[in-house]
Amino acid sequence: MSQPRRSPHDSYETETTDHQTETETILLKHLPLNPDSPSPLQKDAHLQFLVRNLIQGFPSRYISQDASQPWLLYWTLQSFSVMGVALDPNNKQKAIDTIMAWQHPDGGFGGGPGQAAHLLPTYAAVCALAIVGRPGPGGGWDQIDREKMYKFFVSVKQSDGAFLVAHHAEVDVRGTYCLLVTVHLLNMLTPELLEGVPASIMSCQTYEGGFSSASQPYFSPEPEGPPTLLDSPRPPLGEAHGGYTFCSLASWVMLQPYLALQKPSLQWPSLNFKTLLRWLVQVQGSEIELGGFKGRTNKLVDGCYSWWVGGCFALLSSLGIVGAHGRDDNHEFTAHQEDEAWDDIDDSLWDRAALQRYILCAGQHPAGGLRDKPPKPADSYHTLYCLAGLSSAQHNVFLSSARQDAIVHCWKTPPESMHEQLRQACFSHSLSWTEEEGTSRILGAQSNRMNATHPVFNLTMTHTEGIMAHFYKQTIPSRHKKT
Repeated sequence: MSQPRRSPHDSYETETTDHQTETETILLKHLPLNPDSPSPLQKDAHLQFLVRNLIQGFPSRYISQDASQPWLLYWTLQSFSVMGVALDPNNKQKAIDTIMAWQHPDGGFGGGPGQAAHLLPTYAAVCALAIVGRPGPGGGWDQIDREKMYKFFVSVKQSDGAFLVAHHAEVDVRGTYCLLVTVHLLNMLTPELLEGVPASIMSCQTYEGGFSSASQPYFSPEPEGPPTLLDSPRPPLGEAHGGYTFCSLASWVMLQPYLALQKPSLQWPSLNFKTLLRWLVQVQGSEIELGGFKGRTNKLVDGCYSWWVGGCFALLSSLGIVGAHGRDDNHEFTAHQEDEAWDDIDDSLWDRAALQRYILCAGQHPAGGLRDKPPKPADSYHTLYCLAGLSSAQHNVFLSSARQDAIVHCWKTPPESMHEQLRQACFSHSLSWTEEEGTSRILGAQSNRMNATHPVFNLTMTHTEGIMAHFYKQTIPSRHKKT
């Protein structure tokens, strides 16, 4: 078997080229002899790694993550879920009690007990509660103070549609994503909260096609009243990044029902999907990089981008951008989707098998857990996002119009106000994601199979439906599998 070709070298050596060469040399040692028979997924070892952290506590090196306690728990719990494992009732209750200790008295969740409310740990805490929580006393769901949380969300919203991640903190599109997921799951959507958000996200797209963390708004002073936000200039701040790109694109998908309810005469904000798609496919590594994804141009492959970048293709497909696979026969495009649909493009734009190969051959640590790349240690962050990326590469999860119609049909009260229409549209849109049966692509043994995960929320479909049915007080129709 011939060795893969090295990355092109212009004979001008730098620290960047040295790191790339070193990484390729290490990854070459993990290249499987048979590309179709990679290393099997060591589920038992990974479960032991996660259980050890959960029950015995995290190693001392995690002290630096004291403000990320909700994330550590969410990464652990969702890793269990993706691998098809559930906690016993006793440990579920311990997790619920721990999560509720992070709730801030003025709304939202902090990174630990007594810490300031912050959009990112609020998302992690709510998602963790979606996994282990339940209705009723002590179940966590009904102990969330949604009224105070909403006030906290409004208080960090900026006049340009962006959000501070916390009081006296910075603007970051990851905060927008975390807020939007939270208000979708907990039935807290309002037009007031969403106003200006689409334009804010659009402004973060860079010339490369990916998204940066924020943009710089400019305002025009007015003789009376507050200054007026200018449509232009509004340059993005920083370079395109896989994490920011996923958060921006997932936020854009969540905003589609809101945009559809706007007056036709209004000009919709729009994204440049062609440059976005080009950037996404170009950050997948070559054969010598085992097909892993990079987070930025000219950077090294990293297992976490299996989700942050690999997960973007299902989102693009839901917008009619990547081919026609995974759509109902009676799917109808909205007007702006028709303009962007490319009928001659399919999912061969990215290599699903190669991504699975990278995760299985390079992402797994021999002692359990998953990692950035060898020889780095495993950690809970990379464990989840490698497993979630493996899931996204195995399953075709798409927006089903038939499923959405069934959910709308079961809606209990006719929506009259725009607020009620928005609630219904976002509820049915969020829960219409469906796995296309018979299309899973599992590299290697069937024991490598992961559960499908929600492309926007990164929760299993079961957990997503459970928490949303409770907070929206709706009955969700059962999913009928084809026989």
